[in-house]
Amino acid sequence: MTKITLIILAAIFAVLLVAYTIACFCCLRLVVGRKKKQKPPENEWQQYKNEQKAKNNDYLMSKNPEDLTLKSCKGQTMKAWFVPGKNDKRFVICVHGYGSTGPNEFSHMFPFYNEEMGYNYLIPDLTAHGRSKGYFIGFGSFDAKNILLWIDYLIERFGEDIEIILHGISMGAATVMNVNEMNPPDQVKIVIEDCGFTSAYDQVYHTAKNMLGFECKHLLASTNALCKIFAGYRLQESDPAGNMSKAKNPILFIHGEDDDFVPFEFGKRLYEACTTVEKDFYWAPDANHADSYYKAKDPYEEKVKSFIKKHLDKKTAETK
Repeated sequence: MTKITLIILAAIFAVLLVAYTIACFCCLRLVVGRKKKQKPPENEWQQYKNEQKAKNNDYLMSKNPEDLTLKSCKGQTMKAWFVPGKNDKRFVICVHGYGSTGPNEFSHMFPFYNEEMGYNYLIPDLTAHGRSKGYFIGFGSFDAKNILLWIDYLIERFGEDIEIILHGISMGAATVMNVNEMNPPDQVKIVIEDCGFTSAYDQVYHTAKNMLGFECKHLLASTNALCKIFAGYRLQESDPAGNMSKAKNPILFIHGEDDDFVPFEFGKRLYEACTTVEKDFYWAPDANHADSYYKAKDPYEEKVKSFIKKHLDKKTAETK
């Protein structure tokens, strides 16, 4: 092999290495970087949902929610909205999904939880979302530690005798499952997860494969390494299914049967992995990702009520 050939091969290798490195950084930015403002949806259903979210957000804000601030486990500013309820001892913390915000994800359930059920309503913005600071999205990893900080805040402010329900959607569902697997304070009583993923790695791999149309394990592995360096965690660290044996409190699993973003199969796998605590499920027919409440409001609410009655109301009455 001539010297010129070696130089050409080395140059080609260098170009490919640079291109691969750039691709990995682009993937890192795409996957865990703070999301920019999204374009308006084109399909009618998403347009309808956005219109409903805007109305629900306006209604929530009309109740003059309290603006709360905490420092995250990484020392960054976290924000949340809080609305007191008639029941001064029962609280629900609602945790939004990837690229969303507390109000955008959960203002639609405010009338149910706060006005009908009478619960104190806390909706935080996760790191790198909404009004909270930060550049890197946590996929439920350090997010779970931050929800524990909000739990501690509620206990310190309102007393040791409060009862807390955790309800999360999508990445927020993974977050509350992770909290439940980290031995949360006894004030946390039940967990409701809606369309959560089995692990952050599973979800990113599934999404990337669908977007690219081919296996991308090597690219994902390199991106994962960069995620550890820059964001401080590996995707495998958010592993609700793998750590389900550590779950402390009863879990209600909810998933849309037509979910093609976080596959319905993930919901069934999570339910099957839960063998150490009491559990129940609701599989919403004809519902895509994070659509279950919109598509099946009445049965969704009835399932949540029955789960609370069985696993929280009964135990509360027994202790009195």
